[in-house]
Amino acid sequence: MTAAAPHIPVLLDEVVAALAPRPGMTIVDATFGAGGYTTALLEAGANVHAFDRDPDAIAAGQALVARFDGRLALHPARFSAMRDELAAAGVPHVDAVVMDIGVSSMQLDQGDRGFAFMHDGPLDMRMSQAGESAADFLNTADEEAIADVLYRYGEERQSRRVARAIVAARPLVTTGELARVVRRALGYKPHDKKDPATRTFQAVRIHVNDELGELEAGLAAAEALLTEGGILAVVSFHSLEDRICKHFLREASSTGRAASRHLPGEIPGPPPTFAQVSKAIRPSEAEIARNPRARSSTLRHAVRTGAPARSLAA
Repeated sequence: MTAAAPHIPVLLDEVVAALAPRPGMTIVDATFGAGGYTTALLEAGANVHAFDRDPDAIAAGQALVARFDGRLALHPARFSAMRDELAAAGVPHVDAVVMDIGVSSMQLDQGDRGFAFMHDGPLDMRMSQAGESAADFLNTADEEAIADVLYRYGEERQSRRVARAIVAARPLVTTGELARVVRRALGYKPHDKKDPATRTFQAVRIHVNDELGELEAGLAAAEALLTEGGILAVVSFHSLEDRICKHFLREASSTGRAASRHLPGEIPGPPPTFAQVSKAIRPSEAEIARNPRARSSTLRHAVRTGAPARSLAA
């Protein structure tokens, strides 16, 4: 990581240990952000194809492209498109893929991007800076649709109450306005450990950016791209993301499915596409002390087998 990088990459040592980068390897950093993982991989001698849909991240990364002349390619695209993007670049397979899911620290820290309520700014939340914004969604969707998003993506138990308050307060323009509406609806007290607006902001951000759909598509793309012996490493930050990753690796490493809960044995399924699936790896107390945002992170990694990708075999 360069000294000027505006964030600290989470679980960096553990990710590097899992990927074991070395000269000659080709690695995909699916979520470039401020380039923390990419820099470590390049310094180990690997070649990196890095993806980010945020044009600010791509622009800021040009200095890294120049520093590692010829070994870093930046792709201004969603990571779900990594297979097609790399095929167009003449790269059919890679040796490793790392994915750091969710919003980046630099996006959270920029008030004008509208991702967080710590800085009052426009109600935006778009990673790509294009398409439907958070304000567009909250000011036009009906109450039921808003409640469904808050419940599904924010696990907000009082989603209907919050959705009703949002609709009554429309139009909403800033992150501060949305936070105040949610706090009033849920009876926030300043001494509460967690701001109740956190769940709503997470839910709306995930919806606007289709983050869980991207994750599912990105995992499938990584499976198709990885060569035999290649490594997949995924860092997630909340239970919804980790659940998708855990389920994906469980299914991909399974050798079959139960014939019936009443009968023994399994029906042979397609050969497993991943093996050596790690347990959940969490940050150390020392890392959390250095970087409080690491507290909720979880790393899972696995090794690609030689079996055909399930999406290609289907």
